[in-house]
Amino acid sequence: MDFDLSDEQRLLQDSVGRLIDDHYGDFSHRQAYAREPHGFSPRLWATYADLGLLGLPFPEDQGGSGGGPVETMIVMEAFGRGLVLEPYLASVILGGGFLRAGAHGGIVPHVIDGSARLAFAHLERQARYDLHDVATTARRDGADWVITGDKSVVLHGDSATHLVVSARTSGHRRDPAGLTLFLVDATVEGVSRHFYPTQDGLRAAEIAFDNVRVTDAAIIGDPDTAAPLIDSVVDTALAALCAEAVGAMAALQALTVEYLKQRRQFGTSIGSFQVLQHRAVDMLVAVEQARSMAMYAAMMATEPDPQTRRAAIAGAKVQVNRSARLVGQEAIQLHGGIGMTMEYKAGHYFKRLAMIETLFGDTEHHLRTVAASL
Repeated sequence: MDFDLSDEQRLLQDSVGRLIDDHYGDFSHRQAYAREPHGFSPRLWATYADLGLLGLPFPEDQGGSGGGPVETMIVMEAFGRGLVLEPYLASVILGGGFLRAGAHGGIVPHVIDGSARLAFAHLERQARYDLHDVATTARRDGADWVITGDKSVVLHGDSATHLVVSARTSGHRRDPAGLTLFLVDATVEGVSRHFYPTQDGLRAAEIAFDNVRVTDAAIIGDPDTAAPLIDSVVDTALAALCAEAVGAMAALQALTVEYLKQRRQFGTSIGSFQVLQHRAVDMLVAVEQARSMAMYAAMMATEPDPQTRRAAIAGAKVQVNRSARLVGQEAIQLHGGIGMTMEYKAGHYFKRLAMIETLFGDTEHHLRTVAASL
């Protein structure tokens, strides 16, 4: 595989890097964004739209740039380095992924210009990491569909204007067959949302659907056949999360090394102690291992064979999770008490890495996936 970036990709990397440095380089900016009503900066979201980042993964015939997983990797690594709060993963990668594959293009221009934001309402309390465990139902009632059920931990579900909702239209609760995706206006009658902050400073919501009525036009793709599309989009999101984790780990490792150079004890900087130098090197090795696997995940995200793709993505998530835990724990231990203060950035990187470690499957879950593929 060729991991070298093209000239256009390097230009994207430079421009996004400068954007994040300008708006997230000062940690106080992130703290100010978090105090906004929806927990992120709407002005910066509009800037992403103006620069074409919200349309990056969409095909050109839908008004996007036609970027692929490598371009997404570049953006997400920069976002991880800056601890970005905006709902790029929820709206563009997850929600947008369903619209790209499901040919539901009427709302796509509004997603690209930032006026519409998407959230994936799929996870349920009993499901754990099983993507096919869906108890929410959608039943026919005349010309309409009626959706009933509850969704949990919907990323940025509080600020979404539209929800991509999975519901069972046939079969039993854990059957891969019988799942259907609906695009639902978040403000329609019967939708209730309870939002809360997550441990990493972002937002999520519990969403209830009480006899929500939608038409056939709300269906994404074909009825009863959504499972392969869900698997594919989640795999793409996992590759993006791997890249975000690499950005956060790299920034945290650099922040830790800088602290070791500045912190003085016994009349010298603690970075002069060989044992601490070795631990800093261990962090760097873990970051580079994760970076290699994040690149591999980006290259495999478009693999047409679902079993091969899932095994590759799962293997990448295993390594990224292990690296994230090592880098996070070492950073906190080497910083000491200051590493967990709210005013200092290191603890916030640790929290985001801990959240990424469990999103769409923890290490043990993905290890079982890799083992099953063998």
